[in-house]
Amino acid sequence: MRKAAISWSAGKDSSLALLRAREAGINIRTFVTMCEPDGSSKSHALSPNLIEAQVERFGGDWLPVRVPAGGYTTAFAQVLAELAASGHTHMVFGDIDLQAHRDYIEPMCQRAGLVALFPLWGESRQQLANEIIARQIRAIVVCVDTQYLDQRYCGLEYNQAFIENLPDCVCPCGEDGEFHTFVMAAPSMSSPVPLQVGNTRLVPSAPPMNPTLLAFQDLSLVNPTLSGRDGT
Repeated sequence: MRKAAISWSAGKDSSLALLRAREAGINIRTFVTMCEPDGSSKSHALSPNLIEAQVERFGGDWLPVRVPAGGYTTAFAQVLAELAASGHTHMVFGDIDLQAHRDYIEPMCQRAGLVALFPLWGESRQQLANEIIARQIRAIVVCVDTQYLDQRYCGLEYNQAFIENLPDCVCPCGEDGEFHTFVMAAPSMSSPVPLQVGNTRLVPSAPPMNPTLLAFQDLSLVNPTLSGRDGT
C-alpha cells in the first residue's frame, strides 16, 4: 500500500480527493496545510485547532507548515523533501482543472521524489459538486471573494440550495477562488466537528491576489479542549 500525504485545505474538494484516494487503496495519514506566519491556514484563514480537530476525525496526522512572507516555494519544497525522507511516496491534491497550478505542483513533487496524484482532475465541476453533496460531505462557506459573491454567502452551508443560488459566472466548486469551505462532517469522519459560527470579517486581499475585499467567516470549536476521537 502506497504511503501518501495530502495537500489539505480542510475544504470540500480536499475531502472528496481524500475519500477517492483512500477508496483506491492509498494510505493517507499525513495532512499538509500551508499556513500563514500566525498559524492560520492560507486562503481559508482557519484557526489551527479547527483543522487539527477535523484531521483527527479523519484519522490523520496534521502537518501545518508556517510560510514566511515571500517564502511559499521554499517552504513547500522543504516539506516535500521531508515527506519523501520519512517514507512517503505520493502526494494527493484536490485540484480540478487549473493547469497552471498543476504545472507548478507536479515538477516540485518530482524533484522531491514524490508522485503527485490528482483524483478529481479533468472532471466536470458541476458533477463534482453533485458528488460532494451526494456523498454527504457537509461544509460551511468560510471565505468569499466579494468581486464574485456578496458577503452574505459567508457562513452558509454548501448544499444544493447554495449551488442553485450562485450567479451564473461562479463555479459550483469555487475552483476559480470565488469561495472556500470548511468540512464539518463527512462519511469517513469519526464525528462532526462541533462549530460555533461567529462574525463575518472583511479583509483587503494581499498580493499576489488582485485587489479585492475578502469576506471571512469566523468559526470556533464548541469544546476546543476535547479530543476529536471520542466523538464529543
